[in-house]
Amino acid sequence: MKQLSTVLNGVLLIAVIILFVLHFSQKGSDNSNEAAGSAVSEGELFPIAYINTDSLLLNYSFAKEVNEQLIAKEEASRADFNEKAKVFQEDAVEFQRKVQNNAFLSMERAQKEQQRLAKAEQELQLLEQKLVRELQTEQNKLNAQLRDTLMNYLDVYTQKKAYKVILSNTLGDNVLYGAEGVDITHEILEALNARHAAAK
Repeated sequence: MKQLSTVLNGVLLIAVIILFVLHFSQKGSDNSNEAAGSAVSEGELFPIAYINTDSLLLNYSFAKEVNEQLIAKEEASRADFNEKAKVFQEDAVEFQRKVQNNAFLSMERAQKEQQRLAKAEQELQLLEQKLVRELQTEQNKLNAQLRDTLMNYLDVYTQKKAYKVILSNTLGDNVLYGAEGVDITHEILEALNARHAAAK
């Protein structure tokens, strides 16, 4: 389950990036007719900026709350699973002890106990799968909320600023060079945190 937390955090980061890129590619296709009518003439500026997504996710208070919610849910799920796994393990050890000491009155009774343990193990595996699915569903829901807050703010932000494209930069992979003032992460982060604090 520890690896699950790492995987969930990775999936969260990737989901935000993918959704961010999809939003702008859809926006671009919706406005293709407008773009054709207002083609950029030679020498006209085409404002572009980028947001460091890693920094945004680490410092955006809503993203922190979302991550804490996921961690709390994962811990609760892990505690529930571990309790049931402990009971199963104790039953399995007790069964082994009885088999070694010939404590069963009949072979039929031993087989019934073995079948009961096999069923309990299967139920434990199904519970683990269910908990993982529930965590993924919760993560997807929270990712969508996080994406919506960012996209809604960027819609407002781009009405005030003249940016035509805002890129996502993760681990320095997408933007190899950015002139001073092109990284708007801090500005967006401050505005998002202020909006989130006001919404509380």
